[in-house]
Amino acid sequence: MIYPATDQLSSAERAFLINAGEIDILAGVWGDLDEPLHSGPASALVPILLPLIDRGWIAVCRLVPWTAPDGRLGTQPGLPIPRQDVPAVLADDENWEYPKSGDWLGCLTLSLTEAGRKIHR
Repeated sequence: MIYPATDQLSSAERAFLINAGEIDILAGVWGDLDEPLHSGPASALVPILLPLIDRGWIAVCRLVPWTAPDGRLGTQPGLPIPRQDVPAVLADDENWEYPKSGDWLGCLTLSLTEAGRKIHR
């Protein structure tokens, strides 16, 4: 299967791919969005993100604990959230914000799938 170059994607789609490649929490996508999406509601972003998930390029996960080989504690993406549950999870505005506690454990994160990593950048 041939995937389009990112210049054929909208800037918002590219923002989601960047966010997924960085394994940032979902809230990090706001910094890569252009206006008017940057100032808009999260609900306007869901119809942009869902097709990227449906194409098999991005998985939505929660961050789970991880221990580095040197013993340092961190986080990593957990198992993908089942597709049928994704719209409800994305409808929760709290998932689009940085946590007040500063702890990212359990936050939503996007990660590139194997197919998503093949997209030319």
